Amino acid sequence: MPTIVSNLGGFRLYGWVFSAYLLTSAITTPIYGRLADLYGRKRVFFAGTGLFLLSSVACGIAWGMVPLVVFRALQGMGAGALQAIPTTIIGDMYAPKERARMQGWLAGVWGIASVSGPLLGAFIVEYLSWPLVFWINLPIGFAAIVMFALFFHEGLVTRSHDVDYRGAVLLILAVGATMIALVQWRSLGGAMIVSLLGAGAIGMVVLVVHERRAREPIVPFRLWRKPVIAIGSFGGLMIGTVLMGVTAFLPTYVQGVMGLGPMMAGVVIGAQSVSWSIAGVPAGWVMVRTSYRTAGAIGALSLTAGTAMLVALDPARGALWAVCGACIVGIGMGFCNTTFLVSVQASVGWSERGVATSSVLFMRTLGQMLGAALGGAILNIGIQRYAPEAAGAVDRLFEPGMRGSLGADDIARLSYAIAQSLHEVYIIGCLVALATLALVLRLPAGLSPTRSARDG
Repeated sequence: MPTIVSNLGGFRLYGWVFSAYLLTSAITTPIYGRLADLYGRKRVFFAGTGLFLLSSVACGIAWGMVPLVVFRALQGMGAGALQAIPTTIIGDMYAPKERARMQGWLAGVWGIASVSGPLLGAFIVEYLSWPLVFWINLPIGFAAIVMFALFFHEGLVTRSHDVDYRGAVLLILAVGATMIALVQWRSLGGAMIVSLLGAGAIGMVVLVVHERRAREPIVPFRLWRKPVIAIGSFGGLMIGTVLMGVTAFLPTYVQGVMGLGPMMAGVVIGAQSVSWSIAGVPAGWVMVRTSYRTAGAIGALSLTAGTAMLVALDPARGALWAVCGACIVGIGMGFCNTTFLVSVQASVGWSERGVATSSVLFMRTLGQMLGAALGGAILNIGIQRYAPEAAGAVDRLFEPGMRGSLGADDIARLSYAIAQSLHEVYIIGCLVALATLALVLRLPAGLSPTRSARDG
């Protein structure tokens, strides 16, 4: 992203490239869950993947940051299917004990993609052309469609459904208004910010009231009466917030403050992905042999330790420090994410599994969106606070070829401003990780994929 911004300009919209995608994917995740129950997993997966691939083509031909944000929003609308449907299928196919093991296997498979993805993306950006970062989705996406068509066979039982489109609209209005206020605060007046935040709060209240009356609510607040689902959903919100603080802004530190290239930024993020995928395997082993609480506590402690390392990040410590911090955060994500998904899926029957799974994924994506919005706002505030006279040159700081055109004083001021701002971002991440620890400790004692709370 720093390299793309340097080509397209418009650093003020940096956070929206992530927020737009996460906003639409968060909103469409529960919608796809409902549609998959009505029309079948396979059909809805094909529709969502098709939209994702078409939008990927559009992202690659974007001529500015505004079109890129719009196309990323469309891409997120397709991505909602890519998250909800495969995760629900795993819950349908496997019993709780096997589900924990399969989550570990899936994490390992996902690890291959998560390692190759950032490194391949960094190589493409540095040595080829950035649009290929989006177009590389096409052959991979087509392969996924073919594999689903050939190997996945579902026994679809049709029944009457009532898709909650009114709830979806309320969700878009409530969350969208809040995110616009957070991300675009600098270009909006005080009255407009207050109005947007007020509209978001009112929209959320109306949404809650509506969802309580809806036959099949888009956001199943009633399921949150179950402690495990409430903890899993709000835990997903917290780990999503921490994740985006690392994924979206650690490359900004590596390239903007340390002066390293996109390849090293890809290595740092790849390290987090590797540790996440590896940690998913022992997470399943731990929760089967001990409890969800133990596995979740290990994850939350790792998140806290990793974000604490990032709080102490300094250019003098080098990229290795950033790699280690990202690795430990990845371990925490592997343990927490697996624990939340498996515990929630085990707490409901087949008829509610898609809804419950979508709830966790929706909240996690909402957390990622919140993390991107808050991090982007803090970064923009910091640059204006610490280096207002050099803020217009920030786009050139991230591209090694253009960085040399800046004076030493401008580089020093901008690097300091970014370092101080991201220091504040990681302090917030550390506090959220501690809150995640407090939350997982409220999981019922002894509850695991093989034991109920009473058995423990």
